[in-house]
Amino acid sequence: MDENEVREQRLQKLQSLREAGVDPYAIERYERTHTCAQITSCFEALENQTVRIAGRMTAHRPKGKVVFADIRDQSGRIQVYVKRDDLGEEAFRRFEDLDIGDILGVEGWVFRTRAGEITIHVTEFVLLAKCIRMLPIGKEKDGVHYSGLHDVETRYRQRYVDMLVNTEVRDVLIKRSLVIQTVREFLMERGYLEVETPVLQVEAGGAAARPFKTHHNALDYDFKLRISLELYLKRLIVGGVERVFEIGRVFRNEGLSTRHNPEFTLLELYEAYSNLEDMMDLVEEMYARVCIAVHGSPCLTVRHRSETGDFQETVVDFSARPWKRLPILEGIERYAGISPDAFKTLESAKRACEQAGIPTEHEHNIGGIIEKLHERFTQPRLIHPTFITDFPVETSPLAKKRPDNPALTRRFEVYVATQELGNAFSEINDPMDQRARFEDQLLQRQAGDEEAHPLDEDFLRALEYAMPPTGGLGVGIDRLVMLMTGQDSIREVIPFPLLRPEKPPG
Repeated sequence: MDENEVREQRLQKLQSLREAGVDPYAIERYERTHTCAQITSCFEALENQTVRIAGRMTAHRPKGKVVFADIRDQSGRIQVYVKRDDLGEEAFRRFEDLDIGDILGVEGWVFRTRAGEITIHVTEFVLLAKCIRMLPIGKEKDGVHYSGLHDVETRYRQRYVDMLVNTEVRDVLIKRSLVIQTVREFLMERGYLEVETPVLQVEAGGAAARPFKTHHNALDYDFKLRISLELYLKRLIVGGVERVFEIGRVFRNEGLSTRHNPEFTLLELYEAYSNLEDMMDLVEEMYARVCIAVHGSPCLTVRHRSETGDFQETVVDFSARPWKRLPILEGIERYAGISPDAFKTLESAKRACEQAGIPTEHEHNIGGIIEKLHERFTQPRLIHPTFITDFPVETSPLAKKRPDNPALTRRFEVYVATQELGNAFSEINDPMDQRARFEDQLLQRQAGDEEAHPLDEDFLRALEYAMPPTGGLGVGIDRLVMLMTGQDSIREVIPFPLLRPEKPPG
């Protein structure tokens, strides 16, 4: 039968149940004594004891006067054994008539079958929710469950079904929660205050990105959804909060890819009286702590492309401190063979970039060209944890300049397994310098750069009240979870990734 036929058949079953006085949605609460995993892990203590579990039926195997079935909860799966002579004719018939996907409460005593499988001998059951639609349940072989749901579009669009039949999807979600919890605990142990800053903003700043726009009816004003957490957190630094962080959703009006989702989770933190090197120390400690929480060790096996284009695996050790530090121009010289002298003028930088095979018609400054060359030639070589430092001033409008070279800034990006996993600055606290940077960004916007930073007058006013020397860090939580769970696509670590609206039937 196809899905529509199955749905119609189950709706008829539902109607029959209700006509018989059974409402499969009436029960509000079912008290469990154990989870499936607790029973299997504590079998010796629970053998022959009565237990109560609840979960979704994922297998149903009638065999004459008995039925074997599988019940799965969040913790795992357990087999149940139903015998007609124990339940009685009517109850046994109702159990026989259950469908894959139905949610049950089961009471019975624990035993081990002759085949050695831990099982619950059912003495009583109750239908807690009727499943109307057919689940794409696959087969189980040698203890491994093979899902029947493989279509990527369906998996992301019907994520609830994906999580039901692909248990590894739920495992990633659990690990995501663990990553966020570990980061939060790490920072709070160090005296950081967690805050929440506005999502609706007059000027969406703090990053190079186009914002989403929305209209506030009561105020009759167009606001922007935030693209970063930075500028409001630094206002709090001005206000005397010396260590502050936020883990929150940000929104960028950009395309979708395996590394980008228009809404994603960002960690930003700021610490007064600290600098870029302090942020390096914090990153080294925090990432090792996260890896230990998820994997029990600071070592992680990462999968990446080799220089020949093949995938290979490498073990990286987050505890091997200090991590490598590589200035961005040195990396370009090492891997692209382009001398730092090539970036003295925009014309010479464009020539060098084009000779390296990268078009420059959309590049309006030297900094953008430097970053493109870095992405093409250096980034694919960054397997072990590495800080890329000394980014160009044109692409770093919120970072202090290097005292010895004002064309470069006190900024780093951290890379692991060829992926960027964090961005940090020694923050600008000179309001005159910050204004000049914003004004330069306006010129870049006028030249065609739609992602150039806006001029935020209120933030500049805040800086004029004096902000102490400050180190700041931003980390894309989704990408960090991708690394820790070995996922190649950001959609795999976001519970409900953005998709095009579903086309109506027909």
